[in-house]
Amino acid sequence: MTTPEQNEQIVRHFFEVLSSGHLENIRKTLHPDASWTPMVKDVPGAGVHAPRDVIVDQFLAPVRGIFEDGDPKTTVDNLFAKGNQVCVESRGQGKLRNGNVYNNQYCWVIEVKDGLVWKIREYMDSHYVMKVV
Repeated sequence: MTTPEQNEQIVRHFFEVLSSGHLENIRKTLHPDASWTPMVKDVPGAGVHAPRDVIVDQFLAPVRGIFEDGDPKTTVDNLFAKGNQVCVESRGQGKLRNGNVYNNQYCWVIEVKDGLVWKIREYMDSHYVMKVV
């Protein structure tokens, strides 16, 4: 069992790796039974993505494909943990292949299990996403 402080570090590391764009390294941060749920409706990518290999291969790879190489980058602005849950406020920034600049704010509720990211609930401005994508 990890402490809230350890869970904070696990999630910080996850966002560092996510910003790198290296899908195989991202895969290593996720629990085999992980799920990622963008909390949006009527937006590409909505719904539950699970398990880990589906998240990486069928969700993250296409999302990263709409951005220029090396983007987007995630900046953690605030983070706190209680038990195995970590709440994060962040910004996602980068350049899209369509030439638009992406700059969105996020809130995440992430659960950690066995030292890995297990469940992700991602909240964002979905109207903004549809406007710039």
